[in-house]
Amino acid sequence: MRVSVVILNWNGKLFLENFLPDVIRTSRGIADIVVADNDSTDASVSFLRQHFPEIKIILNKSNLGFASGYNTALREVKSDYYVLLNSDVEVTDNWLLPVIELMDKNQRIAACQPKIRSYHQKEKFEYAGAAGGFIDKYGYPFCRGRIFTSIEKDEHQYDDAKEIFWATGACLFVRSSVFHQLGGFDEEFFAHMEEIDLCWRMNSAGYQIMYCPSSTVFHIGGGTLPKNNPCKTYFNFRNNLMMIYKNADPAKLYSILLFRSVFDFLAAMLFLFTNGWKDCRAVMKAHSYFRMYKKRNPRKNKQPVSDLSVQLIYPKSILFSYFFFRKRKFSDLTHFLQ
Repeated sequence: MRVSVVILNWNGKLFLENFLPDVIRTSRGIADIVVADNDSTDASVSFLRQHFPEIKIILNKSNLGFASGYNTALREVKSDYYVLLNSDVEVTDNWLLPVIELMDKNQRIAACQPKIRSYHQKEKFEYAGAAGGFIDKYGYPFCRGRIFTSIEKDEHQYDDAKEIFWATGACLFVRSSVFHQLGGFDEEFFAHMEEIDLCWRMNSAGYQIMYCPSSTVFHIGGGTLPKNNPCKTYFNFRNNLMMIYKNADPAKLYSILLFRSVFDFLAAMLFLFTNGWKDCRAVMKAHSYFRMYKKRNPRKNKQPVSDLSVQLIYPKSILFSYFFFRKRKFSDLTHFLQ
């Protein structure tokens, strides 16, 4: 089969019960279905074997996280395209073919995502991906349809197939040859932002990332790690710093990290006075880890991202644009309207 839908599962039996039947139905004759299990303890595997014996199951020996869990599983999957699908995603009819057809037309497209809408508020975009991802000059990610906590209603304003900077790992279509060429996900990330790091490396290698609006899925989000969990705060801050260090233009790296140190400190203080000590400590722990990461991984000379990719990076601070200039929608960012 040219296409394999690969679901990484960790204690997601309830999600599999609810969403897997539609994945199987809509993939019939188009894609194989694979479930890679990260050593679940909730009877996920026995449930799959009993109710879906036709599905290939890959058993990881421990909870390897998103990055290593997928890397390990995908070494056993032979397809031209991988569709990395979260277990908490509800698919729709004809969600696969539009994306595959778009990627077939252009061999430079290394990854693509569909339109991601919220499962609980289906008229709105979903936080993790929306209508395609971008970053600003300081490495802060945002999406068409979602900037920080401002999430837009889908009113067909983003119904154009468009090149984006990163595609969400919630439903990530990726060309297998490029995935393996670039070494897959960075396993030190464990979880969160590993897909942005991979897409950044794809951009630097001259590939394109696309958004395909003619395919739609609905994502619950936070199925494994809720948004208010300090572990999520830790991974988001830590992995974002590592991603910047690995991929940013070397001529701008020092100023970027200086800016981030100041604003991450301010974020930590805000967490302390609004959420308590746990999130504040998570930010401090992230920076402590990052200092050790830089010592273990001395920065080598590296070419900046391609000129085409630079156009996809917001050249201002999304923080200032959002909080000081009140640009709450992607359409307010005039850089992308040129």
